[in-house]
Amino acid sequence: MAESKEARRYSAESVQHTVSLDTLLVEEVGQLGKYQWRMIALAVVTVIFAAWAAVEYIFTTGRIPTRCLIPECDIRESIEFRPPWLLNAVPESGGSFDNCRRFRPANFTSYSDVCPANLFNRGNVIDCEEFLYENTDTIVYDYGLACDEWRRTLIGSVRTVGTLTALPITGYISDKWGRRTALCINAINTAWIGTLRYFAGTYVGFLISEVAEATFGSGAFSCAYILLMEVIGPKYRVAAGATMNTCFSIGQITMGLLAWAVPDWRKLTLTLYIPQFITIFYYWTMFESIRWYMSKGRYEDAEVTLKRVAQINGRQLSDKSIESLKLSAERAAQQALIDKELKKKEPWLIVLLFRHKRVLLRVCVSPVWWIATTFIYYGMSINAVNMSGNRYVNYIAVAAAEIPGYWTAVLLMSIVGRRPVLSGAFWVCAACQIAYIFIPRDLYSVSLAVYLVGKYSIAMVMTTIYVYTTELYPTKYRHTLFAFASMMGRIGSIVAPLTPAFGAAVWDELPFVLFASFALLSGILVLVTPETLGSKLPDSMEDAYNIGLKEDDKNRK
Repeated sequence: MAESKEARRYSAESVQHTVSLDTLLVEEVGQLGKYQWRMIALAVVTVIFAAWAAVEYIFTTGRIPTRCLIPECDIRESIEFRPPWLLNAVPESGGSFDNCRRFRPANFTSYSDVCPANLFNRGNVIDCEEFLYENTDTIVYDYGLACDEWRRTLIGSVRTVGTLTALPITGYISDKWGRRTALCINAINTAWIGTLRYFAGTYVGFLISEVAEATFGSGAFSCAYILLMEVIGPKYRVAAGATMNTCFSIGQITMGLLAWAVPDWRKLTLTLYIPQFITIFYYWTMFESIRWYMSKGRYEDAEVTLKRVAQINGRQLSDKSIESLKLSAERAAQQALIDKELKKKEPWLIVLLFRHKRVLLRVCVSPVWWIATTFIYYGMSINAVNMSGNRYVNYIAVAAAEIPGYWTAVLLMSIVGRRPVLSGAFWVCAACQIAYIFIPRDLYSVSLAVYLVGKYSIAMVMTTIYVYTTELYPTKYRHTLFAFASMMGRIGSIVAPLTPAFGAAVWDELPFVLFASFALLSGILVLVTPETLGSKLPDSMEDAYNIGLKEDDKNRK
């Protein structure tokens, strides 16, 4: 009995003297001091580099205007890409000429000066035997992909599969050797593999380099994000997260500007990847995550790092606080072992979900939101370069439209709620896709404006869906269920690069019909889930089930 009282007394004293890292950041170290600003600057550079690597294929594999070589009329010494006689030899298409077909010649008499229509059998259309390219800027010229939209767009899809495999690899390195180590490995891999792509002499070689870079380098963004979130105080984390998304858009904007200034894909590759070798110095300019040190029981390293951060911020950290933090970490580790043992006795997650049908419904519909979001978000960026007008201006404008979308979502979520923002943004996006289909392409400014509103809306969705999905699930299973929804969302980002090929094979406007359909459906499915604004984050499955229920409904349950 005496031992039991002593244990309870010790436990009570331990609770009183434990302290979290967040408490230390707020009270002693500083939530946003000089060190945090240094980390923000390093993270911003990393995010911009990550954006360059993530979207460069849009320009390096971009379409090149092509046409059939007309040997009856083209003079090889002075070939003109758009001669005045061209529509005599090739079919008209969309107010221009067909890029992939020509009329079968009626005879082989040469009329190179005028190339009259009667030289061709205009009722018989054939594929090109040989192509002419308007320029040599992308791999379409080097690898002969003139009208091979499937092989051209496959590069983006395969690269996205590489980002999927990067998640477990980066996670393993991050958990075993640290966040900083994982960041540096990913960033340096991006730099050298991306630079090596300059020497790709074949389509297969180019494809392999894209996949390898994505697999072993695309985890840099998530590593930078985690390192930043783990050292910034809780007051500034939401703003820091929105800033990271904003910087990714800035990276896309600068990517468009660089591609405009350096259109040749090999020179552009060197321009984008050689500067990224500066990340090799990150190992010495940033500290390892304090939370990672604590999770590994490396308390001395955590203490040294905390004191260095406090010193840079002009603060003083007491030894008592360090000891309390150590005690807190030890208690958390012990609790984790207890929870692990208890979890073995609990029913499987799928069984719990079937017992709590309202939560199961969310598990079924949230992946649809994520698939729709990634499909539309990446699909609109990819298709922007195929719109009428200047492809670089279009892409830059579409990337810039994301920035106000992120911050509008942050503002509105705390005013009108998560569900109205998410559903409304999906529907506005759907309306813009439908309107874009029917706007004549010669009304360039109108069609671009509608397109930008659509991208602005899907950027709002991108911000809101992270917050809303997190709040729908209980603490114990939150990471698992959130990861399931976001991993399913990768389906959308894998399919998105293929949408230009869908349009070329079936109907030019098919991608926008698909975008509108998914956005409309997702907006409807949002309405079957509860509002979470003002609700406490659910800890148990019962708490999650009761979100949005009135007291009478809870009692009936």
